[in-house]
Amino acid sequence: MVRPTDEVEYEQMLLSRHGLMRQKGARTKDSVLERSAYVLLSRIRVQGPMSIGELSDAFGLDASTLNRQTAAAMRAGLVDRIPDPDGGMARKFRITDEGARLLDQERQGLISALDQVMADWSESDIAAFASYLRRFNTDIERIGGRPWPRP
Repeated sequence: MVRPTDEVEYEQMLLSRHGLMRQKGARTKDSVLERSAYVLLSRIRVQGPMSIGELSDAFGLDASTLNRQTAAAMRAGLVDRIPDPDGGMARKFRITDEGARLLDQERQGLISALDQVMADWSESDIAAFASYLRRFNTDIERIGGRPWPRP
């Protein structure tokens, strides 16, 4: 007997395989950000400037991984380091104007791809799907102890 969670597992596996940012044809000349940079910039935009320690806690990644990611983002002009606005000792990363522009451009490309995928869906179906995805993600975040702030 196939349980509903068996079907969820399988469909989630397929969803990760399809990844719109990696899918052939969806990643065009307009796609400019690697997935890790997209997620990093998205988090900093929602939460504000963050230190390596805060990023490590937020992503559940070790500091060396985040040092590599933030160094690459700095070289690309996506983030810069600033003194802690709250007066703490650690320097923090904030999005540059160019980083914000490229994040918006990438997000718009992904939204356009989703518009194509869901072209035949009703607005209520899209809203219901978004609600279930939010619930699914927030439950994962609750179990993992790493809530993701939402705008």
